[in-house]
Amino acid sequence: MATTPASGEGQGSSTRPYLIRALHDWCTDNGFTPYVAVFVDRTVQVPVEYVKNSEIVLNIGFEATSGLRLGNDTIEFKARFGGVARDIVVPVDHVVAIYARENGQGMAFPAPHADGGEQQATPIEARPDTVRGLRLASSDDAPAAPTIVPRSQANEPNAAGEPAPPDPPAAPSGRPSLKRVK
Repeated sequence: MATTPASGEGQGSSTRPYLIRALHDWCTDNGFTPYVAVFVDRTVQVPVEYVKNSEIVLNIGFEATSGLRLGNDTIEFKARFGGVARDIVVPVDHVVAIYARENGQGMAFPAPHADGGEQQATPIEARPDTVRGLRLASSDDAPAAPTIVPRSQANEPNAAGEPAPPDPPAAPSGRPSLKRVK
């Protein structure tokens, strides 16, 4: 006898861990180095001395990790930072991008909100003054959360009516950039 799912259960599980595993496999199969950009808060176990603006970028290639486990809820592995082995635990919902270091191809995900939900998905463009096109906004009552600022809004006047500074020059050709994969 079939059971009827309770309200909210019909949506299924998140696709994020499956997409992360698929892109990790794609990077590995093509000889690329898979990197993940992670929003860091108190639920993420990473070396805090390497966190900048509530974000850290991690190499999750097999050569850089030991015991890598890409689970449905967490990504866990051991890695060396400054020659010291560290245990890394990243909740999957805190991964904001996975991409190939060599060519920047990959996928960006909505960042988590302080209330546990996610932000609206928005295409991003890599900018040299930010990590993977994410700008950080903060408030006094909540931890800083990455927000995505499309280029079309980046040059709008600020609250004081002054125009925003122009976009910085394009990244050097050797630096990977994130590309939208359809």
